[in-house]
Amino acid sequence: MTYCVGVKLDDGIVLASDSRTNAGMDNFATFCKMTVFERHGDRVIVLLSSGNLAGTQEVIGLLSQRCKAGEAVLNNLWSARTMFDVLMLVGDAMRDIERRDSDYVKDYESGFNASFIIGGQIRGEQMRLFRIYAEGNFIEAGIDTPYFQTGETKYGKPILDRVISPSTPLSDATKCVLVSFDSSMRCNLSVGMPIDLICYEKDSLVVQKRRRFDYKDPYFRTLSHEWSEGTRRAFRQLPDLQW
Repeated sequence: MTYCVGVKLDDGIVLASDSRTNAGMDNFATFCKMTVFERHGDRVIVLLSSGNLAGTQEVIGLLSQRCKAGEAVLNNLWSARTMFDVLMLVGDAMRDIERRDSDYVKDYESGFNASFIIGGQIRGEQMRLFRIYAEGNFIEAGIDTPYFQTGETKYGKPILDRVISPSTPLSDATKCVLVSFDSSMRCNLSVGMPIDLICYEKDSLVVQKRRRFDYKDPYFRTLSHEWSEGTRRAFRQLPDLQW
């Protein structure tokens, strides 16, 4: 299992992913699920991956290989003119991997199961945020749906629903996303640190704010403690039920 979040705001995009993978209740491992394709002043493309680890790694590896090939591969993430083109390229890569591996994994329960949250901006275009499914089709974030989650979503969703709107400041959205991770990790062992976080500022076309949080990170520990204490204080202030 995993937990990834992408939030599109008026001022930018916040993207975060955990790093826990597991092959059973007692076999946990750590892998970064955030991949960044960045060319300063031209484009920032961030992929958050969830699902079968081998499948997502194959897709990212294929995309990276096509980028390294440059002009030898006409359609790659460096040559994409729009974020819509980026989605088409990711979807094509997913289908290429599925076609290649389907006969070998069809007898296994997990099969090919790779999905992504993709956000960023290409010069000359507005910021965009997408959720792409294992089949290669996708949806885009908008005013009514400013954020996407993948993986173990239910524990972090309430705080996102109460705080996030398109006008939410980037600083508040960043705290909100981290609190949603704290809630998810408290309730489900399949979500775990390190947490990778990017806060992309609109039209900057460069990643200026990127952090990785582990269990000893002082900011995250303080945030978690203050959220717990604040929740307890708010609960104690609720009016008693009059029978």
